[in-house]
Amino acid sequence: MDQSSEQGTVFGAHIPFVNHCGIEALDVQEGRTRLRLVLRPEHANNLGIAHGGVICTLLDVALGTAARLKAGRPVVTLDMQTRFLAPGRGTLIAEGRVTRAGRSVIFCEAEIRDAEGALVASATGLLKPVSESALG
Repeated sequence: MDQSSEQGTVFGAHIPFVNHCGIEALDVQEGRTRLRLVLRPEHANNLGIAHGGVICTLLDVALGTAARLKAGRPVVTLDMQTRFLAPGRGTLIAEGRVTRAGRSVIFCEAEIRDAEGALVASATGLLKPVSESALG
């Protein structure tokens, strides 16, 4: 499923912070969501590599998009365990997938790779489907 026609959304959801960060939805294949982030100077830490915060954001969005598509409604992240494995540079590709889905919680995994395919970071997460009215 190509997402290029859904400007300003991430797999159908309008998420202002994701747009602010420059994260782009690529596609969904076999239940896996794929996202891209072309790093900009403002994404860097003092070493000139991707700041851990932008890495965590990209992982969280990958986890959340996979869970939301599986649940068919919004989700919130309850827990996320992150592993930083290599410096993030250039263009990053993230993939998220559901590993197990129950009625009240969804277990997911995500990873980020650089343009050469090297693993930059990975995460596991526990996400909860919610109704938009419950968040009000």
